[in-house]
Amino acid sequence: MIMKLTPDNSPEEEADEPIGLPHGNGGRLMRELIEEIFTRELRNPELDTMLDAATLSYPHGTVVMSTDCFTVQPVEFPGGDIGSLAVHGTVNDLAVAGAEPRHLSLGVIIEEGFGRRRLARIVDSLAAAARAIPVRVVTGDTKVVPRGEGGGIYLITTGIGQRASDRALDPRRILPGDTIVVSGPVGDHAVAVMLARGQFGLQGELLSDAASVLPLTRAALAFPGLRFMRDPTRGGLATVMHDIVRACGHGVRLRTDDIPVRPAVRTVCDLLGYDPLYLACEGRVVAIVESTQAEALCAAWHALPEGAGAAIIGTINADEDGVTLETALGGERIIEELEDDPLPRIC
Repeated sequence: MIMKLTPDNSPEEEADEPIGLPHGNGGRLMRELIEEIFTRELRNPELDTMLDAATLSYPHGTVVMSTDCFTVQPVEFPGGDIGSLAVHGTVNDLAVAGAEPRHLSLGVIIEEGFGRRRLARIVDSLAAAARAIPVRVVTGDTKVVPRGEGGGIYLITTGIGQRASDRALDPRRILPGDTIVVSGPVGDHAVAVMLARGQFGLQGELLSDAASVLPLTRAALAFPGLRFMRDPTRGGLATVMHDIVRACGHGVRLRTDDIPVRPAVRTVCDLLGYDPLYLACEGRVVAIVESTQAEALCAAWHALPEGAGAAIIGTINADEDGVTLETALGGERIIEELEDDPLPRIC
């Protein structure tokens, strides 16, 4: 028998367009990658690139399902680690879809040489985060890859939750005049992780905002005028706004002075040229609500520790396109969709 071996780098492969880090940053390139390859090939009604969770109807209720991968570097950072981040990230995707989380699966990819004690700390943190919610890890898988073929440890989680069938949240329900509310300061997680890397000679005591947003979403679901919720993770607040514009067909107008940003985050962004609107959060909620209920929602969030910094930051406008930011000096700035990845491996 004659076997023909195909070289690893055939001419066809060498001409292939490579995947780059910006394809995973939550911005335009990632959206196009998902739409042009994954959504096209896997097309089905449940696969919606706008939503982080799928709603599945069964005879005995509505099930919400979400999956996520976590590759943060360093794996332990001020305010959390990859273990608690994996629980909170998946639970939060279910929560902003209006669901109560019930179960998680856990996939673990470990690079050869990763320390056992370090692994134990991460799993202990993951377990503590799950118990606090509470949500149960009911199945999983573990793989070890050769040294140099991984980033220490990667986690993949899938969450299952239940939702009342009459509380569908959909960005296509957003109407002109609706109000945009955020539950707290933006950019904390991204800057905390960056400072933990010791890059640029900067140091600080800023903590990641990584946490469960369930208390916030439960409070928001009490408002009949709630249209939509989202947690602004990769790509930050700006990316959520662009997703909303594409889904509802109306423009978004934000106000610089109303968007909460901690002084430490603002200082780092000013020094390094980052925009906090594009930086990831891991414990915040963006809600779109009928304008008459926005103040009450903000007050309800203020009553919670997780929502002490909540603020009304903008409106939905029918006669505008894209995302517009009113500046502190009275001017306007167009907020473009994220292109390059400012901080890879932050979640």
